Amino acid sequence: MSESAISQNLALIKEKIAEAEKKSGRAAGSVKLCAVSKFHPADSVIEALRAGQFLFGENRVQEACEKFTFIREHSQELKLPQANLHIIGTLQSNKVKKAVEAASCIQ
Repeated sequence: MSESAISQNLALIKEKIAEAEKKSGRAAGSVKLCAVSKFHPADSVIEALRAGQFLFGENRVQEACEKFTFIREHSQELKLPQANLHIIGTLQSNKVKKAVEAASCIQ
């Protein structure tokens, strides 16, 4: 997906979230979008970060570790904001240690 498509899609989704917050009487900004980046390359996550998406969810621990380690290692040179990674879904006990090291939250 191109940089402009990611940015445009993210803006549209955030607009819909803002409308839903208003319609339901929730405070603006009270709903957080967790973008699932499974099967998307690090480049797409980087573009989403540049477009203002900071919270990501992954359910494949090995893929998440590789992708987000790369992003964190290059964040300063690419001038990226910090990504927040959540591990989502079922987690196998043999992958807990890696998940805890990579993610800020396990849902």
